Amino acid sequence: MKLDLSKLPHTLFVTGTDTDAGKSYATGWLACEIARAGSSVITQKLIQTGNQEMSEDIEVHRRLMGTGMLARDLDHTTAPLILSYPASPDLAAKIDGVEVDYEIAARSTALLSSEFDYVLIEGAGGLMVPLKGEYLTIDYVRDHSLPIVLVTNGKLGSINHTLLTLSAAIQSGIEVALVVYNPHFDYDKVIAADTRQYLASWIGNNLPGTSFVEMLK
Repeated sequence: MKLDLSKLPHTLFVTGTDTDAGKSYATGWLACEIARAGSSVITQKLIQTGNQEMSEDIEVHRRLMGTGMLARDLDHTTAPLILSYPASPDLAAKIDGVEVDYEIAARSTALLSSEFDYVLIEGAGGLMVPLKGEYLTIDYVRDHSLPIVLVTNGKLGSINHTLLTLSAAIQSGIEVALVVYNPHFDYDKVIAADTRQYLASWIGNNLPGTSFVEMLK
């Protein structure tokens, strides 16, 4: 299915079926598609772990977008929360000995939304990743009424992971705006083809308001 930007919400939360689903590349790809259609767009990282000072995921976005680092990257608006240990935000905060205030990220989103047509917020891992104790990513998304973009792929197990994530979002009353299939992991062509077909069919039958698109390499 072709990407239809006319129905795309202007603030989106990009999540994945797991940590290595290809969220950063999908976020950069989607930003490029939006910019190519003539709208202004910027990406944000809700919280970055495993880094110091700057977000490596924001750097991936900018490389794909071909913009270089932007002013809002350099003043940390696009990645206001950075922790040093490459783990869940909950564990990384404990290791760094800091208390994370996620409203800082929410205020950054509001500022970016006032300056750009579209804001794409990339999460850390999937929807059930702990941000702070039992407060999960899905709670933040729900509390801030953020429609999601779910990034999936053709690895064995992806159907299960995708449907579980979609079910959790639906049960939490979260809008699923878009499911993006990342073909980078199509190592087994038979499994990948079946996964792509199955998910497209399931989403068409069960989530008629949700678009399923393949990310072009």
